[in-house]
Amino acid sequence: MTFLDDARAAARLLAGVATRTPVESSRALSQIAGVPVLLKCENLQRAGSFKIRGAYVRMARLSAQEQARGVVAASAGNHAQGVALAAQLLGIDAVVYMPVDAALPKIAATKEYGAEVRLHGRSVDEALVQARAEAERTGRVLIHPFDHEDIVAGQGTLALEILEQVPDVRTIVVPLGGGGLAAGIQAVVAEVAPHVRVIGVQAARAAAYPASLAAGEPVAAPELHTMADGIAVGTPGAVPFALLHQHRCEVRTVSEEDLSRALLLVAERAKLLVEPSGAAGVAAVMAAPGELEGPVVVLLSGGNIDPLVLLRVVRHGLAVSGRYLQLRVRVHDTPGALAALLRELATTGGNVMHVSHVRTGVDLEIDEVEIEVQVETKGPEHCARVLQHLRDSGFRLAEH
Repeated sequence: MTFLDDARAAARLLAGVATRTPVESSRALSQIAGVPVLLKCENLQRAGSFKIRGAYVRMARLSAQEQARGVVAASAGNHAQGVALAAQLLGIDAVVYMPVDAALPKIAATKEYGAEVRLHGRSVDEALVQARAEAERTGRVLIHPFDHEDIVAGQGTLALEILEQVPDVRTIVVPLGGGGLAAGIQAVVAEVAPHVRVIGVQAARAAAYPASLAAGEPVAAPELHTMADGIAVGTPGAVPFALLHQHRCEVRTVSEEDLSRALLLVAERAKLLVEPSGAAGVAAVMAAPGELEGPVVVLLSGGNIDPLVLLRVVRHGLAVSGRYLQLRVRVHDTPGALAALLRELATTGGNVMHVSHVRTGVDLEIDEVEIEVQVETKGPEHCARVLQHLRDSGFRLAEH
């Protein structure tokens, strides 16, 4: 059986289980890329991400005896919810290990689907160690988030949908963590439409694949410090790595600033809510205007974002896009000094969001105070005007 046959069989298993998510055109991204760009909205999938595809296929293919023993998994959120929902649909008992600092909404959703949640470790890797131990101790079947043929086949069903929905697609851009999603899509495309280019996208601060592909074997990432926790995987899985290496899949990395800008653009222009990892493909398109052959399909892999993370990321995105200015202004510590600063900011049209005072510092004169101001602006040009106006008005300032 070829991988394509396996993916088609997986699609038949998923009929009536996974939603055929829509593909939406993006005028804003198309203008940036210079070619038509469309968004494959797996953030609208059941349980909020593509993970139900692989999890359900893997668990549906277990024998009756294996299903009776139950399953165990480890995840920071999306795979946890995919496993929990699949277990509910199949009538399988599920235990899911999650890091102790996993987002509360993701923990709650996993429990609501019926899985038992156990918090362990500071990372998915540490939770996975405990899940493996649980499997060995109890006989439960470990449902790995990406390193299994059935998982990869389930994720590959996305390629079948994309090729049907956008038959003239030339480039598919996919978030890349452990590799199950990108490998499934790349393997299907290689058989059905070898002229289509698949690009996997990792966060630069959690990128194991570039070094791994160069070395010809899985290599651990040097760091895992990114807002895109859904693709922050320490080491590529053996199964997906073999496929991506075999087909020479291209991998790019994006910065935290790229991810912030992308999430903000998707929310503002496409009216879609995605998590940082789900916006990685959009970030790659925005970082490479004019480089990709169109039509381009960008996969929005998930929308399960913690509201607190969303708040921080949106603020970061506003700052990166020049709409959230942070200033330090030194003034004489006299009555009316703050009022004068705020009056000048008001004349520029800047909206003051927060003000704080620093009166002690080794570099401050005894009669000086440093005022930290956060100002909402209308974009980079407006930021420049605000800064210039304050300088022209005699204020001493330093931009954060």
